[in-house]
Amino acid sequence: MQNLRKRVLSTVLTTAFLGAAGLAHAERPLNVDDAGTLEKGGAKLEAGWSKDDKARGFEAAAGFAPIDKLELEVGLARTRDRAASPADTINGHGLTIKWVPLQVETGLSAGLKYEFGRDRLDGVSTRVHALNGLLSWRFEDGPAVHLNLGREITRERGEREGVNTWGVALDLPLTEQLDFVVETFGAEHSGPDRALGLRYEIADGLKLSGALGRGNGRNFANAGIAWEF
Repeated sequence: MQNLRKRVLSTVLTTAFLGAAGLAHAERPLNVDDAGTLEKGGAKLEAGWSKDDKARGFEAAAGFAPIDKLELEVGLARTRDRAASPADTINGHGLTIKWVPLQVETGLSAGLKYEFGRDRLDGVSTRVHALNGLLSWRFEDGPAVHLNLGREITRERGEREGVNTWGVALDLPLTEQLDFVVETFGAEHSGPDRALGLRYEIADGLKLSGALGRGNGRNFANAGIAWEF
């Protein structure tokens, strides 16, 4: 169950809460984040569905950039795990603070992201604190490569566990409206997860996305919609 909770929080914090506008950037359906933020005064709304083995869930998130190069995000999630009988229901919420002092149209961008997440199952709360370094390299003709390196600390019932995390992603435009994404990511003491997906802009700032992945003996997927304005 502890591993399931970590996977759920990872999905919530990296998929539901994250995204950016203004520069070429990674966003849904990626788990690996980009080194970019919303423009000052910009905002976004996101909603999505996720699957991880026998767990299914829904997420919603909102983000805002009060000043240049700083983005604040909050999110909620509800997941039902059918591996248990009766099925377990996990409720979660979280906060993300993303600061990217170095942002460029082409070349290297770099920043930091702090995440706090909390979920509750059968009256027991699990808290996760995570700090990630973000690097992105954007090419003149559109593609972008993203690298995440971080540390995640989980607290439950007075116990504390820390693991190092990592992720690499490629965001490749196929047309003006359609992007192909591929990524691999993971945590210390476990194998890598790998996923690929598509993102389609149906109107200015309004995008649909979906991805499929596999790793550590299970399948996972996500689908969602995001509106940046």
